[in-house]
Amino acid sequence: MTRRKKIYEGKAKILYEGPEPGTLIQYFKDDTTAFNGQKRAALEGKGVLNNRISEYVMTRLNTIGVQNHFIKRLNLREQLIKEVEIIPLQVICRNIAAGSLSQRFGLPEGQALPRSIIEFCLKDDKLGDPMVAEEHITAFNWASPQEIDDIMATTLRVNDFLCGLFSGVGITLVDFKLEFGRVWENDYARIILADEISPDSCRLWDTATNEKLDRDRFRRDLGNVIESYTEVARRLGIMSEMPTVIQGGKGA
Repeated sequence: MTRRKKIYEGKAKILYEGPEPGTLIQYFKDDTTAFNGQKRAALEGKGVLNNRISEYVMTRLNTIGVQNHFIKRLNLREQLIKEVEIIPLQVICRNIAAGSLSQRFGLPEGQALPRSIIEFCLKDDKLGDPMVAEEHITAFNWASPQEIDDIMATTLRVNDFLCGLFSGVGITLVDFKLEFGRVWENDYARIILADEISPDSCRLWDTATNEKLDRDRFRRDLGNVIESYTEVARRLGIMSEMPTVIQGGKGA
């Protein structure tokens, strides 16, 4: 039996060499972290839920022309994805004040913003993922001005789509984080969406009660993390392929 070659391991996912050139296998772990890895736990079934939710969202985005790295789901925890050259930025889109935005500007959590705000952070755990401006991005050649424009335009398209998708099932999209990568075609690089879209990377609140259905339940010791992720999957109508233990809402 041949051991798969590990390409990269992050806090929540592992990337393995794919079966064909230009592909990778993305494995979703149960590991959960907060505060740049200072708080950690393993929550049984989280990887299964995030794999299925991200598959659903990425597939839907493909149908509206938002190109991304997702090819197909392989099993409960793994996806086949396109290999991309990751741009070292976290792109955060905010619709409602929460988290660090509330802290930085003294805004009450839950206050609607005048318009959606896009922020950039450098992907570097050792530095605490510091916020950066477009001047930093272009000066250090992390992305070109055209790539920044493409990233911002795509982020706003994703935001419009996700707001409608979640609103339709009684969930408010507070904010979310995206990552992007380059796919090279000869000498031309195309920017596509990468990573995942799940309750790990989005703030999702129940529209009627403002109950948190995302990773803030882990960050803030609110409990019922897996139950909340399961509720998101249930409302999206993607619970039929989940194992019984996940459907039962086992969590922390």
